Amino acid sequence: MRNLWCAFLILLVACQSVDADDKDPNDPNGLSRADAVVEDPNDPNELVRAKWDAIISILQNKDIDQKAKKRKIGKIITPVFDFPLMARLSLGRTHWPKLTQPQSEKFTRLFTELLKTSYLAKIELYKDETVLFKPGVQKKKSVYIPTELVHKKRKVAILYKLRKVDKRWKVYDVEIQGVSILLTYRSQFNEILHRGTVEDLLSRLEKPPGD
Repeated sequence: MRNLWCAFLILLVACQSVDADDKDPNDPNGLSRADAVVEDPNDPNELVRAKWDAIISILQNKDIDQKAKKRKIGKIITPVFDFPLMARLSLGRTHWPKLTQPQSEKFTRLFTELLKTSYLAKIELYKDETVLFKPGVQKKKSVYIPTELVHKKRKVAILYKLRKVDKRWKVYDVEIQGVSILLTYRSQFNEILHRGTVEDLLSRLEKPPGD
């Protein structure tokens, strides 16, 4: 579980833009320093590597305490995450169509908050692991980017799944050691919905972690 959440943390932070404090004042387009070093923003491989390099510098900065790191990363925008699609996929075709519009909007908001809260809560798990990126593989309209999380002699296989939305690459799932994060959530949600209602699921998602 530790490696799974650490890898998910890397997924979330590696593919996000740095916040306004890290923008290059000399760039007329207001791009961040991390964006400035992306040679080809249309290349998902280059994008993921550049964002990882930008965020890892924050995590490794010993002059910033853990609380400040959480706050700084918490301000990071998530322009390349397709949270609405992730929400739909986490429920699947069996349950998503049953939601009313207000319910689907509420679920999407709560599920997005769950993902963000989870990575912030797990940020302390980062222990200088090395990430090895491999060339992306085209899968129909998606691109899968295989990577490895290396800690000492142990390797954890990670697979990023991205698709293009409005000419921009967006992440919609990640697999850790062959296990999909979204399918893991779907299994949990299926169990709740098998015993209860959509409102029961929404109530569970509204509860703070650990309750």
